[in-house]
Amino acid sequence: MFKTYLRLLNFAKPLSRYTVPYFIFAALHAVFNTFNYAMIIPILTTMFDTGGEKESLEVVYEYTTTFPAIEFSEQGFTNILCYLYGLAFGPIAFDKVRFLLLLGVVTVCMNLFSNLFRYASAMTVERLRVNTIQRMRDEMYSRVLELNVGFFSEQRKGDIMSKITQDVMVVQYCITNTLQVAFRDPFLIIGYLTLMIGISWELSLFAILFLPLVGLLIGNIVKRLRHPAKRSQERMADMVAMLDESLSGMKIVKGYNATKFIVDKFKGINAHFSSLVISMAKRQQLASPMSEFLGITAVAIILVFGGMLEANGLIKGAGFIAFIAAFSQITRPLRSFIDQFANINQGVAAGERIFTIIDAESEVKDKEDAIEFDGLKDSIELRNVHFSYDGEREVINDVNITIKRGQTIALVGPSGGGKSTLSELIPRFYDVTAGDILFDGKSIKDYTQESLRQRMSIVSQETVLFNDSIEGNILMGRPTATHDEVVEASKIANAHGFIMDAPEGYDTNIGDRGTKLSGGQRQRLSIARAVLKNPEILILDEATSALDTESEKLVQDALTRLLEGRTSIVIAHRLSTIYNADCIYVIDQGRVAEQGTHQELLDKGGIYAHLIEMQSFT
Repeated sequence: MFKTYLRLLNFAKPLSRYTVPYFIFAALHAVFNTFNYAMIIPILTTMFDTGGEKESLEVVYEYTTTFPAIEFSEQGFTNILCYLYGLAFGPIAFDKVRFLLLLGVVTVCMNLFSNLFRYASAMTVERLRVNTIQRMRDEMYSRVLELNVGFFSEQRKGDIMSKITQDVMVVQYCITNTLQVAFRDPFLIIGYLTLMIGISWELSLFAILFLPLVGLLIGNIVKRLRHPAKRSQERMADMVAMLDESLSGMKIVKGYNATKFIVDKFKGINAHFSSLVISMAKRQQLASPMSEFLGITAVAIILVFGGMLEANGLIKGAGFIAFIAAFSQITRPLRSFIDQFANINQGVAAGERIFTIIDAESEVKDKEDAIEFDGLKDSIELRNVHFSYDGEREVINDVNITIKRGQTIALVGPSGGGKSTLSELIPRFYDVTAGDILFDGKSIKDYTQESLRQRMSIVSQETVLFNDSIEGNILMGRPTATHDEVVEASKIANAHGFIMDAPEGYDTNIGDRGTKLSGGQRQRLSIARAVLKNPEILILDEATSALDTESEKLVQDALTRLLEGRTSIVIAHRLSTIYNADCIYVIDQGRVAEQGTHQELLDKGGIYAHLIEMQSFT
């Protein structure tokens, strides 16, 4: 637990940037706050003179022009008040009303400084909290996008999102409460106890024995909830939506090497959210000290007029009333002290969940001496490839496939045979469990993942688009492309026509996952994205299987232009789309059951011929 707690504090580094000013502000707040309640004694003593004679007050508050020695006692405090009276009114006879006016002004000033330092310390904590959350979310999100695709097959997407959103909100108080437990609450408790012991050690002894019980009872009171501002809620919703989209489109993000593009966009939203929270915190933290300051100011004014009305001379219990006031206030930091420890424990528990993401190791890693892949020169070879998702049941079993540069090969066969799995091994979303994949005779593991995927594009059956403009989605293929290049790619993909018919053309927002577009339009945008990237190696996974006849023709025409001059792997159920492939591999139960050209496979009269026959009937 303590190790997790220390690791969480690392997100607040450099911690001294916050602890040093917070220590100063918290200490000064405690000093001035204690003096607020110490002022009760001279105020009541002045108002209700037990001697009934003005001379008794003149003896107690004797005029002086010399600043007295600092003493931590009632007499030392009295000497300072006498000095201030001399500065304010000069060497004149003692006047009760004037002295009450002085006490009122001093009380207001004490409270003003107390609340100013309270506000400063609160804002220090808020900056620590917001900056820590921002850093934690950025690191977690970046880490999630660095993990291999297989990690997300074993994790619930909602759980990952909850860790990055809700658990981080719990952890923030674990870190910020550290300052309050270490400095603010102890300073306040010490200040009140010092005042109480100075008034009566007997009563203080009773209070010290009684306070733990009071603290436990008050600690159970339900805390008032603060509702976030509307704009901060909207930005949080944007972050959650982007998390959902990016996690759902992980293969596309990785396939297009768009990790940095997506992370930068997320960081921008997160930074905006953080600035909104700081702005909201300024108003929230100012409300309480301001209301208290105004309340004390009103009391000070009432005291001045109350002294003028003090004709009957009631003067008893000044010290006791001051003690009661201090005692009533000490329960607040005591309750807070208890609550903060509870929050720290909850934060550590949430922190353990957070570190399951931060500490997660990607199963697909680059070798330390991995080299950059500078383009395919000869061939891609799958040599004796075996693969299993769970380490037990093999999905791919001893597959051998060779793809010459510039060739188009097709993978066909019954559903669940392993075709899509093979296509995911080529961009190295997963590592093979046995055998190897070779690019120009070198193992795929000898190249960096980013350089491999930089040369590839993927167009899948499940088109992944983001809640952005049409142009923004196409630009994921190459974020540095110009508008003219985007338009040219759209024309090649047969998408320019429907884009220009959209309400705002290329700036039209397509909605969540592209729901404002038809299936054929979404697929053509996906193709435009691949065209813009201009890849050497193209992977098409059932790119037309979910389309109607008209949309399929438009998409197929676009794919035909896209395939020209590229090394391509095409997975298709509709066999009419792969007749012209240089070689067709029939994948059945994880093995290569047949291979050859369209005509050669028909002549064999095997699985392929059977599939062709079945589709002819339909």
